[in-house]
Amino acid sequence: MQFTKEDILARANAASKNTLMETLEIEICDVGDDFLVAKMPVNSRVHQPDGVLHGGATAALAESVGSFAAHIFIDPEKYFVRGIEVTANHIKSVTSGIIYARATFIHKGRTTQLFDIKITDENDRLISSCKLSTISLPKSK
Repeated sequence: MQFTKEDILARANAASKNTLMETLEIEICDVGDDFLVAKMPVNSRVHQPDGVLHGGATAALAESVGSFAAHIFIDPEKYFVRGIEVTANHIKSVTSGIIYARATFIHKGRTTQLFDIKITDENDRLISSCKLSTISLPKSK
């Protein structure tokens, strides 16, 4: 079954209710043939005590967008996705605004997937460079 871009975005964002993604106000905002984009506001909810974006919030954004991307590109009736490893190299500090995470496939295997995730600010400046490994496991019948 083919879903439209609007269907994918609506379903992804509906699945975020009552989760960490909702708490951090992460919203899936764009999808294409080989990428997914999410955004997150930078405010006191995601700050370190000194007022800059917390690296853990950045990693949560990266894992969220990558896991959703893996989920979208598999058959969710047959498989579920779990993150295996996330790495984040923080390059620039941010105190406010919106950041965007764009997940693109490096490897799109049947069992494992590897994503390159770039976190940028509203001016397209690189904030963090992340990698995420996921695994797709069969659902038990």
